[in-house]
Amino acid sequence: MYLFHELLLLSPLGIYVYYRLKTLLASRVLKNILTAVFLLLFAGYPLAETLSHRTAPAWTKPIMLFGYYCLPILLYLAMTVIFADLIVGAARLLKIISRETVRGEKFRKFRLAIVLAIPAAIMTYGLANFAHLRAQRYVIEIPRKSAQVGQFTIVFAADFHLGKITAARFMDRFVAKVNAEKPDIVLIGGDVLEGHRGDEDAGAFAAQFKRIKSKFGVYAAPGNHEGYGGNRDAFFDEAGIRLLRDAVERVDGAFLLAGRNEAGRSRTRKSVAELLGATPGDLPVILMEHRPVSPDDFTQSRVDIKLSGHTHQGQLFPLNVIPEREFELSWGYLKKGRTHFFVTSGIQLWGPPVRTVGASEYLVIRVMLR
Repeated sequence: MYLFHELLLLSPLGIYVYYRLKTLLASRVLKNILTAVFLLLFAGYPLAETLSHRTAPAWTKPIMLFGYYCLPILLYLAMTVIFADLIVGAARLLKIISRETVRGEKFRKFRLAIVLAIPAAIMTYGLANFAHLRAQRYVIEIPRKSAQVGQFTIVFAADFHLGKITAARFMDRFVAKVNAEKPDIVLIGGDVLEGHRGDEDAGAFAAQFKRIKSKFGVYAAPGNHEGYGGNRDAFFDEAGIRLLRDAVERVDGAFLLAGRNEAGRSRTRKSVAELLGATPGDLPVILMEHRPVSPDDFTQSRVDIKLSGHTHQGQLFPLNVIPEREFELSWGYLKKGRTHFFVTSGIQLWGPPVRTVGASEYLVIRVMLR
């Protein structure tokens, strides 16, 4: 979501890193190899994005993955090289090491090993962290009103971004974990399909969603990616998911469930007051909205539970500062007034399948009615 602009900002740093690494190599052959590697790194992400927006054969999946990996590799190479330069520069100023030592072959080899090993370690962690799917658990209390239940369990997930680079067994694992929770209701917070090409194996993904078991069913609100690649309503119907676009449903006398339409791209949507205005006030209210707008917008509303995604918690350190500055709650839980706010970092990611900030998560929320 943020990454294209960050790549543009990173390009001058990448050029700087290339020249700094080149000074650490003595052999012309190694310098030529470095040049070829950096040309691939700079071309990788734009190539992956180009393939992701087009109908492409299955054999392009490794190319897309490599291209997406190039962005975090460049990011962490740049950070490591700059940090190493600062340390060496400070050591020179303090006369801890001499100029001759810094220029010596042994020191250059050691420095090169460090600035390559650290990004490799970070990437290894980011890949493993992304692949590790886990639950975030909460227990909250809300007013019972006239609800006919004393408690219920929500499983909430958002930001699937299902497409050609999705791991083969990801949906199997997700469905098994959800069913093991024995939820009363499963809620999906948008961005289910990647959306650009329209050639994802949507039928296979829909069949997996149909395997989810819950007392009240599976509901979703649209995300920004639901607006890409044509109308996705047929996919949700095939998947057995009830898509709520500025709509409210009474769920079995237990609560009211609302889904707001996604903002932006000339879409119109109701305000919270308009959405809930004609509904009875005798039940708790759960509202799904893909983007986590300001909690202050809900202080005068009847919403008891507000569920959002979209931010990915920044995905790559230090890019997490962007959603943290943009949203009052970019991840986690907050109670403000009567409303319990939840923002998930997402079940998967857009772009590089690497996560150095946050977790690949779904939320399990046990709601006690008092």
